[in-house]
Amino acid sequence: GEERVMRGRPDEDGIALRENYRILDEDPEIEVEKLPMPSALHASDDGRTLPASYANFYISNKTVLVPSFGDPADKDAAALLQSFFPGRDIVQIRSNELVYGYGGIHCMTQQQPSAAGKPVSPAARL
Repeated sequence: GEERVMRGRPDEDGIALRENYRILDEDPEIEVEKLPMPSALHASDDGRTLPASYANFYISNKTVLVPSFGDPADKDAAALLQSFFPGRDIVQIRSNELVYGYGGIHCMTQQQPSAAGKPVSPAARL
């Protein structure tokens, strides 16, 4: 139920997620699936809440790279995403360090701009 999906998220993000779900669920032409949420993850140095989410995944030709956090919901999220991508392998990648920097798997696959007129180093293309 909703409490399981939003567990650990009584904060503003959890409230916004519930409201977004309610709005989408009211439209009979949209089929909405709830992607589980990991329990709230906090930085060990300053206690800030980190943006841990299974929605920050990356789809490639043969695989889907999915964040994991050492949370019981990791397996449920991977199973649900597998049902959406039956022809691809689901590969979970521990992402605690990525969300510490407010990023994730999908974020790190994005383009890296170069300075005007300067070539991009081969390492920056990885």
